[in-house]
Amino acid sequence: MNLSELTKLYDFSGRTIVITGGAGILGGEMACALVGCRANVVILDRNPERAAAFQPKLECEPGCARVYFADVLDADSLMAACERTLGEFGRIDGLINAAGGNAPSATTAPERAFFDIPRQAMQQVIDLNLMGTILPCQVFGKVMAQQSEGVILNISSMNAFRPLTRVAAYSAAKAAVSNFTAWLAVHMAQNYSPHIRVNALAPGFFQTQQNHFLLYDEHTGELTPRGQAIIDHTPMGRFGRPEDLLGAMLWLLSPASDFVTGVVVPVDGGFSAYSGV
Repeated sequence: MNLSELTKLYDFSGRTIVITGGAGILGGEMACALVGCRANVVILDRNPERAAAFQPKLECEPGCARVYFADVLDADSLMAACERTLGEFGRIDGLINAAGGNAPSATTAPERAFFDIPRQAMQQVIDLNLMGTILPCQVFGKVMAQQSEGVILNISSMNAFRPLTRVAAYSAAKAAVSNFTAWLAVHMAQNYSPHIRVNALAPGFFQTQQNHFLLYDEHTGELTPRGQAIIDHTPMGRFGRPEDLLGAMLWLLSPASDFVTGVVVPVDGGFSAYSGV
């Protein structure tokens, strides 16, 4: 394969990629990168106005972007967004399930024992991360089954490999996302088309709005003991930045990974490789 052919692997011209949670920090960075690779990107979010923060960047890139309302836990809103996407672009080539997150109310703390976490708080986190991945796969994956091709990219977590203290619901939900990714990869390939691939990224510790309270002391701005322990166990010595996900994301969405399905790729600065000795 020559350089010209390699370059074309990452040219997404004419391809339509849907991103749930696309107005968030990680989803927004992915959207900008894909528009830069000439993709048609459909950003789905419960709060579409959040996309205004990076709208100027999207408008300067060669692809195009649309921002639609959708709630990953509301199948009707997902179907409406799917129909709108098909009406404008005619097909759906990729789905990134970037919606997710944790909640302080579902996290143990000195003042909140595991035994006292409300069921509703646990259910909220599990639903957002697990059902918020499954429902979009049902809606947009059905289109891919009809097309006999497409790529689904889920977002798992390091918590799926190593359940971390304090975040029981989040860890359990992300482990389920990894398991579901492998299951769906086999199901789509065997029952619909080997040209439908399903993979996941497992980010390590990235700074987001959801986990800031775990990593930094709200009064001093210094690392919490938990944040320092993470840095100490990350060989690269830092938290992840949103752009750190882009290389693996583009690879898994592109023809460069045509023989890759059912895998969960860590992007973690070496956290999962470090034994501590």
